[in-house]
Amino acid sequence: MFTGIVSAVGRIDRVVRTTENGKRTTPGLTLRIRAPFKGLKTGESIAVNGACLTVERAVKGGFSVHVVETTEGRTLFGEYAPGRPVNLERALRAADRLGGHIVQGHVDGVAVVTRLERRGDAWVYDLRVPAAVRQVSIPRGAITVDGVSLTINDLPGEDLVQISLIPFTREHTTLGTLGVGDRVHVEGDTLGKYVRELCSTAR
Repeated sequence: MFTGIVSAVGRIDRVVRTTENGKRTTPGLTLRIRAPFKGLKTGESIAVNGACLTVERAVKGGFSVHVVETTEGRTLFGEYAPGRPVNLERALRAADRLGGHIVQGHVDGVAVVTRLERRGDAWVYDLRVPAAVRQVSIPRGAITVDGVSLTINDLPGEDLVQISLIPFTREHTTLGTLGVGDRVHVEGDTLGKYVRELCSTAR
């Protein structure tokens, strides 16, 4: 479980799909990520651009995770290359402050930035999101974008969600570099998903 409050921006150090002799091993891929975290342990969960992944190996200055086929199929990890920055968050502890909202780290799909506009000291972005995410989105509700907990500013279209980024978020996460056409991981609000399911089964 996470809160969507990014604690560090890491960087993809290596992407591994094959063995040394060039033969494909297990499905999926392994990412080696440079990160400033101390005390990482094998087996703990960490959110990488919003996707909950398991630390397979922890080393000084970083860690490695394996991305299974199902996760690769609904994320952009298959396109990641060395040098790419990623938002990171370690799993929530019971005594931690819930600074964002309840985030499971289960990416629902990929959204596309369709428009951006500066409004005063903030930047407003329109995202074209998957239908399942749009269905659980409400104004002033929550959405997770590349692992960042954000408030939904507006719903400007049937498949659109509008978010607003303050300067701090732009400076301390990867979202500050987003432009029109860029794609991001999105996770819809967990509570909204339960309400949708309850309403659909009550008919």
